[in-house]
Amino acid sequence: MKILKFAVMAFMLTALVSSCKEKQVDCTPVKKEIQPVEQAPRADPGQRNFGGNISATPNAPRDTTGMAERMRRMREEQNRIRTVHFNDLSMSDPYIYADEATKTYYLTSSGGRQYRSKDLVMWEGPYNVIDLSGTWCEKAGFAAAAEIHKIGDYYYYAGTWSDHSEIIQAIPRRYNVPHNQTYLLRSESPEGPFVPFSVTPGYDYQPYEWDCIDGTLYEEDGHIYMVFVHEWTQLIDGTMDYIELAPDLTKTISEWPVTMFRASECPPCGEMNGLGEATFGLKMPGWVTDGPQMFRTQTGKLGMLWSTWGKERYLQVVCYSESGTIAGPWVQEPEPFLANNSGHGMLFRTFDGELRYVVHHSEGNGGRKPQYWTVDDSGDKLVLGHQIIVK
Repeated sequence: MKILKFAVMAFMLTALVSSCKEKQVDCTPVKKEIQPVEQAPRADPGQRNFGGNISATPNAPRDTTGMAERMRRMREEQNRIRTVHFNDLSMSDPYIYADEATKTYYLTSSGGRQYRSKDLVMWEGPYNVIDLSGTWCEKAGFAAAAEIHKIGDYYYYAGTWSDHSEIIQAIPRRYNVPHNQTYLLRSESPEGPFVPFSVTPGYDYQPYEWDCIDGTLYEEDGHIYMVFVHEWTQLIDGTMDYIELAPDLTKTISEWPVTMFRASECPPCGEMNGLGEATFGLKMPGWVTDGPQMFRTQTGKLGMLWSTWGKERYLQVVCYSESGTIAGPWVQEPEPFLANNSGHGMLFRTFDGELRYVVHHSEGNGGRKPQYWTVDDSGDKLVLGHQIIVK
């Protein structure tokens, strides 16, 4: 009965959006204030956890002595431009854009800052290259899983912003779902500034009622799509979805996103509670989708890199489209592409034509460090090579 009600509601909402488009009226969703509810059970002290270590006394008051001064110093350090060896970088979700025009590599990650390099060894940064003025993202601040794409004459910056002060759904005994969206910014240079350009400031490229992260851009047969994650924290079984964008990328033109697959369809993917993994300090059951990147092998095979959680904690997996198009169907590989608590990796090609793979790796609950790997894409499937030791 609940499934039937949801299907009816989805049909009515789709019809409403279609009607709005035909009549050229304002289809902006009406935002209702949602009261928070009780969350999932707290993780056990010392339990493995994404989002930081679990305190042995989770309900103890926080020590705020000197916090303002520590935050000020941290911001100063973040803003200090310096040259850093690759091995000294710490970050989640690294992404490298190789710009042929400037022969410069641009490294982004979660956090939203940018590093620049000519040799993939020494990196200068972190630069602040985004301007979110006039959008709700400005309040959110932190950009997750940032990427840079060149389409036409412009460079586009895709980042995920989260406003935890705005709850879009309160799921009892699970999660107060925040407003999460991947938003696009634009610049005439890969060095920014990247600024809003959407049809309205802070425009939701995905349905407002959805918890969406890690959007990436993909072009196929003259169409531009945003491929993104519909979060498992809201769905339990996370999905990968896509939606078509207008040619100028100012808005979406699909009536509704298309679901490509669910996390549980992937053999290496495990259920979080069964794996002993907590999330944000909570015991939430479910299967995770994360960090998509579309690619084609040299034979033209269409595939997707994405990440999930399994026996070796965070891991990278691959799937391939049987039709050779974004419509799929998508078939998951039976084994991880890279495991060992590594993931959210991205392919890029060096100026010498070598295909590389940049991915973060973490020892236990320690900090995440980027790594380079070689990859062979000469056949129908990606073949992972060896880790490149940077000296």
